[in-house]
Amino acid sequence: MRRSTTSGVTDTARAADRRRLGAVLGAELICAVLLVGGSQTVPAGPADAAPSVAANPSPSAVAPSAAARTVTTPDGRITQLIDLGAPGGAALLDRIGAQLPGATAAVTAFWGENWPRELDIVVAGSPQQFATLAGGGTDVAATTTVDRIMFSPAAAAMTDADLRIVLRHELFHYAARSETAADAPVWLTEGVADFVGRPAAAVPPPVVPELPTDAELATAGPARSAAYDRAWSFASYVADTYGADRLRTLYVEACGPGHADIATAVREALGAELSAVLRGWRQWRDS
Repeated sequence: MRRSTTSGVTDTARAADRRRLGAVLGAELICAVLLVGGSQTVPAGPADAAPSVAANPSPSAVAPSAAARTVTTPDGRITQLIDLGAPGGAALLDRIGAQLPGATAAVTAFWGENWPRELDIVVAGSPQQFATLAGGGTDVAATTTVDRIMFSPAAAAMTDADLRIVLRHELFHYAARSETAADAPVWLTEGVADFVGRPAAAVPPPVVPELPTDAELATAGPARSAAYDRAWSFASYVADTYGADRLRTLYVEACGPGHADIATAVREALGAELSAVLRGWRQWRDS
């Protein structure tokens, strides 16, 4: 997931890295749909998956014997870490628990204190259960719903650096759920989540400076990874040029319930026309 900050990598290496990022963060397309939705029926999974249940079931209702423990972060937020029995699930939750203080601090630094103080983080018991309960495929590391963040057991193979990005990215989605409309522009919700999730020292890779489309973000493979790069690059430009607080304002204006169109939101949040902001982004990328 980590990108090289040098210019010496080959196009093949960049493409492989983008595919890796898409695999880790592909969950966000699901997240954008589920963030503010109510209870829904999840289609039945494979025969050996968990039974069909509501999209946001209580983990204890799914697995009464699920192992759970509580982590309290320095800001007083309480997280239930719930293991549904996957091999390596407990160890993955240990790693998540160790990263939670930094993740909550990063989200609060950008979003502010006003977000839910209780959270469930669940590791599914199997890939089939992850698909049934969270809608995640084999190329998805985690999903976020109105009630919880759920990780695939395959996320246990991620490096600590990758896990850091995914946890912060998903935690931002959870924090911003009340300010994220179902029809919010996906490229902005994902770009801002990536801005919060990726290390501050990371340098956005060279990209074609055009805003990604929902179709690009919905298509698995290199095109989706490149679309995430562009969304992250735009959010990074706004924060670098106008300030992180203005990026937050743009998110609320463009993504919140009853939000304005993107041109109006940019004008209100940044005090500039969208065309001027896009022109500035292109110049920033080329500098």
